[in-house]
Amino acid sequence: MAIFDTTRTTYGSATAASRLFGKLNTVFAAAVAWNDARVTRNALSALTDRELADIGLTRSDIDAVAENKITR
Repeated sequence: MAIFDTTRTTYGSATAASRLFGKLNTVFAAAVAWNDARVTRNALSALTDRELADIGLTRSDIDAVAENKITR
């Protein structure tokens, strides 16, 4: 019976390239999250107070919603 070790990578520990790509991925994800929050904030800010009330929000909720801090 053959047993395969699936807990290690084929080439050993993490290489400098994989660490670099990990850092780049983190930076890219942060930029995407920032842009999503900016677009959401702009869209909600364009609504009237009446439209915001219709979806259960106030102007003071906009920043929290844009940063995903409010779930309703």
